[in-house]
Amino acid sequence: MNVSHWIAHHAAQRPDALAVACEDRSCSYAQLWSAIVALSDALTRGCDLGPGSRVAYLGHNSPELLILLFACARAGCIFLPLNWRMAPPEHAAILRDAAPAALFVEPGFIQHAESAISGLPAPILISHGDASPPWRSLAELLADRRPGPAPLPDTPAAAPLLLCYTSGTSGTPKGALLTQQALFWNAVNSTLLHDLTRNDHVLTVLPMFHVGGLNIQTLPALHAGAGVTLLRRFTPDAFFDCLDRRPVSLSLFVPTVLSALMQDPRWHTADFSCLRSVGIGSTITPEGLIRAATGRRLPLYQVYGATETCPIAAHTTPEETARNPLTTGRAAMHCQLRFVDDRNEDVPAGVPGEILVRGQNVFSGYWNDAAATAAAFTDGWFHTGDIGRRDANDLVYIVGRSKDMIISGGENVYPAVVENVLSEIPDLAEVTVVGRPDEFWGEVVVAVAVARAGHPRDPAKVLEWCCGRIAGYEHPREVLFVDALPRNAMGKVMKDQVRQMVVERASDRIPVAERSQ
Repeated sequence: MNVSHWIAHHAAQRPDALAVACEDRSCSYAQLWSAIVALSDALTRGCDLGPGSRVAYLGHNSPELLILLFACARAGCIFLPLNWRMAPPEHAAILRDAAPAALFVEPGFIQHAESAISGLPAPILISHGDASPPWRSLAELLADRRPGPAPLPDTPAAAPLLLCYTSGTSGTPKGALLTQQALFWNAVNSTLLHDLTRNDHVLTVLPMFHVGGLNIQTLPALHAGAGVTLLRRFTPDAFFDCLDRRPVSLSLFVPTVLSALMQDPRWHTADFSCLRSVGIGSTITPEGLIRAATGRRLPLYQVYGATETCPIAAHTTPEETARNPLTTGRAAMHCQLRFVDDRNEDVPAGVPGEILVRGQNVFSGYWNDAAATAAAFTDGWFHTGDIGRRDANDLVYIVGRSKDMIISGGENVYPAVVENVLSEIPDLAEVTVVGRPDEFWGEVVVAVAVARAGHPRDPAKVLEWCCGRIAGYEHPREVLFVDALPRNAMGKVMKDQVRQMVVERASDRIPVAERSQ
């Protein structure tokens, strides 16, 4: 049984109940199921796609994204949501690796998509709106599918469904493959976390190209038969407007979203009484931010996980967060955690160790990368690369994370990705990238560079070089020039010393003033 049966079940039991709303559009469960059936038939009979075919999506949050995901589940295809914030070269690398058979794109991203697929084997190109060749409109695709019921596969629970790319320390994107079974057990963990029922209403403010925005509340809400309202893109006004108009009971933030809401004048007068709980995650949340939110009677809970864990691995309750804002809670019910040293031996309570996760929600492996998959597991336990500790009551505390990763505004920034781009600048002899704490973004990217002999130290040129090559959130917000990078006896850059240098040499920083990613 595949996850599209969630929608079929609710369509049969409560056909007129609200399923998804977005801006001025809404659809019931019966309408959502009808759209899923039509699109899955079009994928199989109109596009000749079958089990394992990859289907990519580039666009903002929309009902079409969810319809396409469930259509892929019904047809046995693999859904690949693309991060619309990435630059065309980054998308090109993902598309080259995943080789999707079809690419669904919002009209506003057509030019971007054409740049990304240039020189690649052309997938079937489908646009939500009006389109001209080689693009087909979604309406045309649905109208042209062959008549009669499509012979759909009997998709097993272990079949892959969701392919989400996350960059590794090498700078090469890796696709984490999540099965239908993983999404189901993640939905069960979410149901238990939220006491989720059909009477709930989820407000999705985070982008659904991330597992957080898609899997922590949105898909579990549809599993439970609840209603979902999607913000195409987050703004404080859009959030507060929805809070005024709809009976929102659940929502999910990253620290940057919460900070933006707190800085809005409506924060002080908004009525949060309808909210049962609000999740926050993706990065370590400052204690002061949590206390300010709980002081405003926002029922905040913390959630911990990774793309590879679908992502719910551990969480608090709002009551626990109010009592102890430093903990990220306990392991989700259908998930296990271990804390190990560098020899993979368990460490005692109170001692930091790498966090390992095991459960049916954990991914099946990295797409086309058997070596990375093998390295990620030990006896069925997934190595997160994050460092944490547990206390005597099994409460989890996150100490750090993968050594070099930067989390800026809820987005993962892997220094190797940025360094690979900056290393192509002719004026630079060498460059490294670290994160610096920032009150608004959590962290910002800082480039520390050594100029070639006889070449100018030009920070503006470094910043300009990034435009169009990497996502906006990956751009350095500051540039610091030094005479040499600190290295150890093996010749490796000592990132800890670089981070300290960035903090200490504040007067030498070249800041970027704009608050936009």
